[in-house]
Amino acid sequence: MRGHGPEAARHDAQPGEAEADIVFETRGVAGLITLQRPKALNALTLPMVEAMHRQLRAWAEDPAVTRVVVRGAGGRAFCAGGDIRRIHALGRAGRLPEVMAFWRAEYCLDACVKTYPKPYIALIEGIVMGGGVGISLHGDVRVAAESYSLAMPETGIGFFPDVGTTYALPRLPGRTGAYLALTGSRIGAGDALAVGLATHAARAADFDAVVARLAEGADIADTLADVAAAPPDSGPLVAERACIDACFGADTVAEVLDRLDRAAAEGSDFAAETAATIRLRSPTSLTIAHAQMRRGAAMRFPEAMRAEYRLCERLMRGRDFYEGVRAVILDKDNRPAWSPATLAEVDAAAITAAFEAGDGEGPRFDGTEGPQP
Repeated sequence: MRGHGPEAARHDAQPGEAEADIVFETRGVAGLITLQRPKALNALTLPMVEAMHRQLRAWAEDPAVTRVVVRGAGGRAFCAGGDIRRIHALGRAGRLPEVMAFWRAEYCLDACVKTYPKPYIALIEGIVMGGGVGISLHGDVRVAAESYSLAMPETGIGFFPDVGTTYALPRLPGRTGAYLALTGSRIGAGDALAVGLATHAARAADFDAVVARLAEGADIADTLADVAAAPPDSGPLVAERACIDACFGADTVAEVLDRLDRAAAEGSDFAAETAATIRLRSPTSLTIAHAQMRRGAAMRFPEAMRAEYRLCERLMRGRDFYEGVRAVILDKDNRPAWSPATLAEVDAAAITAAFEAGDGEGPRFDGTEGPQP
């Protein structure tokens, strides 16, 4: 169907491999994107990323489309991130140009979302991690369902919180962003709403009705107000805010751990559990994440994305990412052998250089790059 009336839905074309994994429809005045790899928790592949970017650019130029809605199929996840298994296999095979092609395309898509000229609404049910955060957090509206579960767990697989979180997490209240970046801990809708990671709450059962009303051209704020769910219970970001702010403002990761240990000695179970979690993470990843949180608040979005891209190039040539993915995702023994194994051995100067490098050649991540419609 080619009409744009509220009753009409148009399936827009996408290239071969992405067809079964991501679906685009024009419903009334809304462009609807559905991530459709539920068995893989809607993890993003390169064809999906490129197809989504291409479609967003087409809708940006289509006056009949006044807003874009993105959601995930299956109920378990909005999007659990990038297809890490594929990236791991390519890197292990020495196919680094293909690895970096994925990261570059994903970061360009995130920049497109950040600079999108029309309202961009993410309806988030279930898990949202990594690349899923990138295609939701930078949009205008982020609606959390009751099963919402957000994390940036990259320090646990020898990577770092990316997809623009260098820019976004340091701008959260207090040191909550640093807590999320270093620990990789999951939070629910209550905490996400409290710190601004989510903007609205609604029941997943109401998402279809939200899409239908938005397709009719209804006011976005009014639509979400009409389906607003009762405020969900908050978690550690609210309950342990004082401890988080006191401990995660330290100048180094080692000092963060020292502060947590002191708080644990004074009776804080939260501090003890948090310190134990951090000590399982990659020392290199922790040092990078800490630097991101210290520097990101002063960076513009494109600048932060370029720093992430440089850090990504470095880690894809290293060891910890491949070891972390092996231990956590492939073999599932959860016993990664990090290299270096201690914070004291990490080359902090090399990490600093990635932030201070001149722009030079390379992607701009300003929203203008990417596949043509």
